[in-house]
Amino acid sequence: MNPTFDIIPDIHGQYEKLVDLISKLGWFEMQGSWKHRDKGRKIIFLGDFIDRGKQNLKVVSLIRNLQSEELAYAIIGNHELNAIYFHSQNPMTGHPLRAHSPANIQQHKSFLNEFPLKNSETEDIINWFCSLPLFLDFSSFRVVHACWTSSAIGTLSKINKLGVFPREFYIENNLKKSKAYFAIELLTKGPEARLPVNTLFTDKTGIQRHALRLAWWRDKAKSWRDLAVSVPNTSLIPDSTFNNWDEIELYPKNAPPVFFGHYWMDSPLRVERQNALCLDYSAGANGPLVSYHFNPLLPDLALKNITTNSI
Repeated sequence: MNPTFDIIPDIHGQYEKLVDLISKLGWFEMQGSWKHRDKGRKIIFLGDFIDRGKQNLKVVSLIRNLQSEELAYAIIGNHELNAIYFHSQNPMTGHPLRAHSPANIQQHKSFLNEFPLKNSETEDIINWFCSLPLFLDFSSFRVVHACWTSSAIGTLSKINKLGVFPREFYIENNLKKSKAYFAIELLTKGPEARLPVNTLFTDKTGIQRHALRLAWWRDKAKSWRDLAVSVPNTSLIPDSTFNNWDEIELYPKNAPPVFFGHYWMDSPLRVERQNALCLDYSAGANGPLVSYHFNPLLPDLALKNITTNSI
């Protein structure tokens, strides 16, 4: 049986969008379980299941149920990583690894409304996050939340080739700010570079940014603007030559297809490269939830394989 995959990015607590999308993909619920008439079909979730939307519990429960029935894979996104740190303490001081600042609480508010601090159900969810891999390599294709780099993958694979780590590992390496810590940051948050002096932009959440997320899949990029991603108005980004190449590892042209989310892409939907595809189109806010149906026997990426919960 030839397995095929519905690859779904950042859901951010938007349960209705998720159910609408998977229904369009041919999944249906029967006697409390989700099924598909294609017995070889599975779903891959690219992380960021939580925050922003109001139905974190329903989203996580659906993913866990699909996972337990071996119908789905799931990986960690930066919001799950932030939650691990937010709900974990420095064993020496008792302070949270992610500060409970007003900004961090606001970002995590919808999750906290359903999963209060130190609640037993909250701890169960956080420990489930820790049971998930940071990446998946199927040989014929790859998935990661924000950025696939051989250096970061190599660092973590030497410790655990499956990219799965216990909660204690996240705590220890966060405190050390170790090489493994920065590898995790890169996979879940992607590369960034400080913008030239006197340059900033306002992101989609209204926060002013002095650092730019870099589109590590754009192998023909030459300027800061070419590499700009998650920027509502790219005209604010300098069109001057980008020289900080030590801060980014471009994805090779001959590497297997890689799928990722994280970057709040803008319409129209597009395939920027034949072996690298971002599927995050701001479902956590007002955008659609997007999926790509991937058949490993037909590896060329095509727009026709993209489905959204809305047109």
